Amino acid sequence: MQIKPLIGALGAELLDIDISAPLPPDTLAAVRRALFDYQVIVFRDQKLTLDQHKQFARQFGPLHVHPYILAKPLDGHPEVLRVVKEKDDRRVFGEKWHSDVTFLERPVLGSVLYAIETPSKGGDTLFANMYMAYETLSDGMKAMLEPLTAIHETPVPEVDPATGRPLEPMRLVNKRGEHPVLFTHPETGRKLLYLNTTYVTHFKGMTPEESRPLIDYLCEHATQAAFTCRVRWAPGTVTFWDNRSTQHLPINDYHGERREMHRVTIET
Repeated sequence: MQIKPLIGALGAELLDIDISAPLPPDTLAAVRRALFDYQVIVFRDQKLTLDQHKQFARQFGPLHVHPYILAKPLDGHPEVLRVVKEKDDRRVFGEKWHSDVTFLERPVLGSVLYAIETPSKGGDTLFANMYMAYETLSDGMKAMLEPLTAIHETPVPEVDPATGRPLEPMRLVNKRGEHPVLFTHPETGRKLLYLNTTYVTHFKGMTPEESRPLIDYLCEHATQAAFTCRVRWAPGTVTFWDNRSTQHLPINDYHGERREMHRVTIET
């Protein structure tokens, strides 16, 4: 296996590796190390069945079943989230910068996204490095943020984010998690900035109105270009990201073409 960094901030391609079969212990350890070193790792030209996709992910931990009613799993595979934008859809699933399911009480380890069908151009995903977001804050800002806890909640939309049509009836039950804004990664021991505009509604002990200006500032700071990498997809591309130390953004620039991905998420 060879490692080819994508860019300075984060991300790497792992070459000469087939993830369709169980990995030998030394290779598995090297992949896990690369995940935490680079935060986003990309495998090209893979051919995975649904069971092989789940098998690869299970080598890193138990699989998560998504609680969000709009996120539709595949029949018979509740752990596999089907992420589809049809050619006539105007919006994409997860269309703002976010980390996955941070409203859970216990943050998930990461997600493994497998490209089934991709547009002829566009449809890339941006990832941002939350270690860098923390490390570049001033000492005064770090001191102010140290005691803060962010409240993460599921948004309750009035319309389907893919079609723009009203949801009726609303079947989404709100979930809520509380996490320190300055989070210590359990694997690396490094501090990072842990919040996002998709799920964070306010800081504990503060109102949403009081919290919003600081949330917006921190999220804008965290996703500046110098902290990001860009993953270009093709059928057979697999991207595995550390969900605790990154945010990601799918780019909606391929209207008129279809994109289908399958996502598996790993619990800690």
